[in-house]
Amino acid sequence: MYELVQAVFNSDEKTALHQLIYALSASGKRYFLRNEILQAFADYCDQSQKPAYFYYSSSVGKLIQYTHEIIFEEESTWFVVRPRIASQEVWKLTSDSRFELMTPQALLDVRDRLVNRYQPHILEIDLHPFYESSPRIDDPRNIGQGLAFLNRYLCNQLLTDPQYWVEMLFQALQGLQHDGIRLLLSDRIPSGIHLAKQIKLALKFLNELEPDEPYEKFRFDLQELGFEPGWGNTAARVCETLELLDRLIYSPEPGILETFVARVPAIFRVVLISIHGWVGQEDVLGRDETLGQVIYVLEQARSLENELREQIKLAGLDVLGMEPHVIILTRLIPNCEGTFCNLRLEKVQDTENAWILRVPFSEFNPEITNNWISKFEIWPYLENFALDAEKELLAQFKGKPNLIVGNYSDGNLVAFLLSRRMKVTQCNIAHSLEKPKHLFSNLYWQDLEDQYHFSVQFTADLISMNAADFIITSSYQEIVGTPDTIGQYESYKYFTMPELYHVVDGIDLFSPKFNFVPPGVNEKIFFPYSQKEDRSNLRRQIHDLLFTREDPQIFGYLEQPNKRPIFTVAPITSINNLAGLAECFGQSQALQEHCNLILFSSKLHPDEATNPEEAEEIQKLHDIIEQYHLNGKIRWVGMRIPSSNLGEAYRVVADSQGIYVHFARFESFGRSILEAMISGLPTFATQFGGSLEIIENQENRFNLNPTDLEGTAKKILGFVEQCNSQDEYWQEVSEWMSQRIHNRYNWHLHSNQLLQLAKIFSFWNFVAPENNEARDRYMETLFHLIYKPRAEKILEKHKGG
Repeated sequence: MYELVQAVFNSDEKTALHQLIYALSASGKRYFLRNEILQAFADYCDQSQKPAYFYYSSSVGKLIQYTHEIIFEEESTWFVVRPRIASQEVWKLTSDSRFELMTPQALLDVRDRLVNRYQPHILEIDLHPFYESSPRIDDPRNIGQGLAFLNRYLCNQLLTDPQYWVEMLFQALQGLQHDGIRLLLSDRIPSGIHLAKQIKLALKFLNELEPDEPYEKFRFDLQELGFEPGWGNTAARVCETLELLDRLIYSPEPGILETFVARVPAIFRVVLISIHGWVGQEDVLGRDETLGQVIYVLEQARSLENELREQIKLAGLDVLGMEPHVIILTRLIPNCEGTFCNLRLEKVQDTENAWILRVPFSEFNPEITNNWISKFEIWPYLENFALDAEKELLAQFKGKPNLIVGNYSDGNLVAFLLSRRMKVTQCNIAHSLEKPKHLFSNLYWQDLEDQYHFSVQFTADLISMNAADFIITSSYQEIVGTPDTIGQYESYKYFTMPELYHVVDGIDLFSPKFNFVPPGVNEKIFFPYSQKEDRSNLRRQIHDLLFTREDPQIFGYLEQPNKRPIFTVAPITSINNLAGLAECFGQSQALQEHCNLILFSSKLHPDEATNPEEAEEIQKLHDIIEQYHLNGKIRWVGMRIPSSNLGEAYRVVADSQGIYVHFARFESFGRSILEAMISGLPTFATQFGGSLEIIENQENRFNLNPTDLEGTAKKILGFVEQCNSQDEYWQEVSEWMSQRIHNRYNWHLHSNQLLQLAKIFSFWNFVAPENNEARDRYMETLFHLIYKPRAEKILEKHKGG
């Protein structure tokens, strides 16, 4: 970066930079973001009649391409420059044309001054010392591949100091037990060296048996050698597992380590925490804040139970009565509004031993705690909830869990509290971090506090993401974004909460704790439209619902129902941007000539909204429909339907060779994108967020910029016209999209990777516990000194009714 700066200031291009800065400052604004900066530079190049190469290829052009923020102060101009993914630098241009590299602390002070909330002395949160001595990934392209990195690192350690690491491996294996039954190794094997010798004897014995000899028939022979149950269910399986361990000891390789760890029976009991919203299986989808996360957790529970059951069987432990036990931990809502959210215990459908366990919030004000509570108001109840949940989990499991998985900010905080108390491996899943979704939400947190309580949530995020043993994300960009955009977790690297604290290093993006493990989709419900034999008899009913039925919860009719349908499914929020899609459709006469627009949400009328923002968005959508005279060209279905009906809805639209459009301003991942694609719908999705990775290798043909309505209409129209002119084109795209989801986004792969991560990080914590203890003490300090006082302010309001 230094060389690029020198190239600008040692040439005539510094004049262009000064002229651009002058043009920006003349607007009167003091804070500019990347899109505004690029547009201003494009306008400057055009007005100055610069040659075509200048915008992209000149030194100043490259500098501007890397610049994500420009802030003006009286005597200086500040640049936040991102020359590489996950690497930001702060530069200050002084009035005498010196360009100086500055610290993040200095930038945070500038941002505070920008909003007139500067303090000379403020608490600084710095997590860097806790990651300083830990192994970390070097190449930003490998961020999110922590498992592969740790496998390589541990194998290198085995090669470098085999005696120590074999002993560590031995101790980790020797400590395994379940329900009081020793697994893998007994006290007959006292050390790692002795283990290596006993493996040779065991392999000699096993090679004399028939490969399919059941474990029960030679169990006692292996126990004489010091090997307890868990190595396999047949002679061949036990032999393979011991051979893997033998090779790992003498010639360690990452692939061998990964395969061996996958076979270690270390996980039987799993807790999945999902607290806010309506967590249930019936009549909850479409209710407030009960979106993809509930579907995700239910499907994850089913998949984990299946995967664990298979692993236990292959380990030969099912014959000893061992089975998996998965619990979804959530809150009990006494005033359940006709749902089952007031039931303490509910079995997860299509499982043998997976359950929803509901624990009530402590009753401070029953008018609050007996009812549904927004995710923005839930914070003061979580500590007591965790204490109560711990007792319930221990009673339900009849022991401690082996893995705790948090979901969203509230679930991740409870996962931290439970993991800390129970000494159990913690996994975080953010789903969607609020901070990057709400622009400048940290800078103006005081103005937003009464509505959102971001001071509590962002502190909770910092605590849980750093305390987690590992974090799984649905996409690479969720961690570090793209060359053009900052990632969700990257936004926590450094930021200011004016007059509260400065985060000068909030997370190590190169830590192996980050792992890309995308979810799957329920292929019993969502499957290709072409699988006619698997489709339900609801096809005609769903077709009528989407295209012709009259109902108080359906707005609009279609004058020409045979036009190609554009379909979208989303709750009505400003971020999901259904109004933007309707406006894009309304502004394009060409699109209206070829297509109808069908919107599917849970609500239709403003009086159904649960908050002013939602009511405003619903009314805005009605106003746009009226403004562009879209009646006769649009259908808006505002009702909740079961997931099975939703699956058929995607397929009905595909029957008409329709397309799916996800037009959100930002989408961390997008479950509906998976559902639409696997159903065979050619899918267009926002370019801002993880959906960029779902629809890849398509030369940007299906990625939309929701701020560019004209460009979006042209892109969709181009696809429609190509489908009209090439009979097979729609079918080709449909098949590609369906196969992509089937092959890459499936629950079996997800569960397998999640369990693999839990096992390897449990081992890592065993061999390097000192790395975590100091970090967790620091997190406890933030919890007690910042989080709790802020949460108690919310509670004071709730107590007052």
